[in-house]
Amino acid sequence: MSKAQFLVEQHSILSVVVGSRAFGLATDASDVDRRGVYVAPTVDFWRMSKPPTHLDGPLPEQFSWEVERFCELALSANPNVLEVLHSPLVEHSTPLGDELRELSPAFLSRQAHQTFAGYAQSQFAKADARRQREGEPRWKHVVHLLRLMISGATLLESGTVQVDVGTHRDRLLAVRRGEVSWTEACAWRDELSAHLDAALAGSSLPQEPDTARVEDWLISVRRRSLSEGSSRL
Repeated sequence: MSKAQFLVEQHSILSVVVGSRAFGLATDASDVDRRGVYVAPTVDFWRMSKPPTHLDGPLPEQFSWEVERFCELALSANPNVLEVLHSPLVEHSTPLGDELRELSPAFLSRQAHQTFAGYAQSQFAKADARRQREGEPRWKHVVHLLRLMISGATLLESGTVQVDVGTHRDRLLAVRRGEVSWTEACAWRDELSAHLDAALAGSSLPQEPDTARVEDWLISVRRRSLSEGSSRL
């Protein structure tokens, strides 16, 4: 095991399962996609060589962020990062991991409209380019984009990140099996886009996330790492 991977194994504060298993779209062949957060020891930042901001492994399909990078991405309403805080499949959480999940409302803002909808729309253009080039899009990718738009609208309307697709499951699985035409998929995308715009107009989320609250927490994490030792976090 590399020194970098040792950080994940020894200093993780949160590890969850995301992807199809968390979304309610899993099949027997689905991978177990793990995402997590680790806290590099504060003293490691005093060196010329800084700790990595993210790492793959050591388990297959596992990816983790250092806590500061994770907070930066969450504050920018990155969908993949926000879903880590709301996955129902938590495999490991230390007291700091619990604190991070409890902090999740501070990351939420109306910026989610831009990140969820903007990313989905740009990726739909790429999916269409693939369809024109190869005859059909990668349907699994299309499902991910539709699910993302559903989740974004729910977030703007309710103020919470909904990971499980709920009542949309059967329709999304039909898309993944290629049983829905490209025209029908695009029509659904357009409906979801309009839903996202309407959700933004009526959203109770703040315009900006609570960066100060997140920063205060992050400073406390660094201080505790220094004074108590990362093994006790």
